[in-house]
Amino acid sequence: MSSTAIPTSRTAIRTAPVATRLPWYVAAAVVAATSAKVGVIWDISWHRSIGRDTFWTPAHMAIYLGGVLAGLACGWLVLRTTFTPAPEQRDTSVAFWGFRGPLGAWVCIWGAFAMITSAPFDNWWHNAYGLDVKVLSPPHVILALGIWALQLGALFLVLALQNRNAPGEGPRSYSLFAAYMIAILLQNVSTIGIEQIGFANLAHNALYYQVAAGGVPLLLVAAGRGIRLRWPATTAAACYMAFSLAMIWILQLAPATPKLAPVFTPVTHLIPPPFPLLLIVPALAIDVSMRSVGRDRDWRLSLLLGVSFLATFFVTQWFFTEFLLGPHARNYFFGVDQWDYSSRLGPWRYRFWRADTNPVTPMTVAIAALIAVVSARLGLWWGSWMARLRR
Repeated sequence: MSSTAIPTSRTAIRTAPVATRLPWYVAAAVVAATSAKVGVIWDISWHRSIGRDTFWTPAHMAIYLGGVLAGLACGWLVLRTTFTPAPEQRDTSVAFWGFRGPLGAWVCIWGAFAMITSAPFDNWWHNAYGLDVKVLSPPHVILALGIWALQLGALFLVLALQNRNAPGEGPRSYSLFAAYMIAILLQNVSTIGIEQIGFANLAHNALYYQVAAGGVPLLLVAAGRGIRLRWPATTAAACYMAFSLAMIWILQLAPATPKLAPVFTPVTHLIPPPFPLLLIVPALAIDVSMRSVGRDRDWRLSLLLGVSFLATFFVTQWFFTEFLLGPHARNYFFGVDQWDYSSRLGPWRYRFWRADTNPVTPMTVAIAALIAVVSARLGLWWGSWMARLRR
């Protein structure tokens, strides 16, 4: 009996009707992931411009709004799929503790619980130890894991909608939303790696390229393999750039005054995040490379992807960051040369950091290339899984 039930279930997944519009609970998950990411970037800007004056800042509310919204929407979806499912919903869901729901919904629910749990922990941590010395304090790690889960859950929900249609069929918006969610995940790489790849001043040391090679190719290559767009990696990179620029331009419009001493640098508005990595060029190289090598040659393809990513990323960032440290980038559009209220300004802000202690050498570039190849290979594996996700 079981041998005949399995093919029937798979057939149902392939033929299950898919809505032509984004279901409201999937839209809620995408909005929740966006709200959480906006809140994180806003919160970092708040710390750099004002200091942590209270837990109830607008940035914190945006973060936890994302967790609550995704948790409620996906919780409702699980209850509906469990107790009053449509025929196709049971076939496109997974069971957990007697309940049923799409994989993405379960991941979002876990992320929501982690985010909400981190809130009182973070408040206690600041009351006990004051300001964070590092970005990744223990409560921030729990929060970051919850946000990652929220974003991955939203990505899985959109991918499942995309993949239930045959290639070339179904709304193109599903694939566009999937590329957007990859862009949000790229934002996480920039946020977590802000001390290694966040500022243009870091672009002439070896660690900068090694850290970027570890995180960026995995996501761009996964997009190239798992998202049904003509230029999937390039689309994801363009969304990443657009999101970053929007945050830079909007945050500078908000007035801000430091509330914690000592204040070494006058601040009149929220400090924007650093200018984003120029990922359009390496993403384009990834899309072109993936078209030139077949799917049955993933090891050869990963070598090509890793090397092409590092080559284009290295050249682009090496010279563009020189421009960012020059006088022509000190304006509203680029948002650079704006520093925390606690910074003592000096000539260091126009120089490259750690270039003498961690120089770029043939050996360090070779290590970065190896990291990029491994990251690309993992991206191919994950992208292949993404392309098969239907539940």
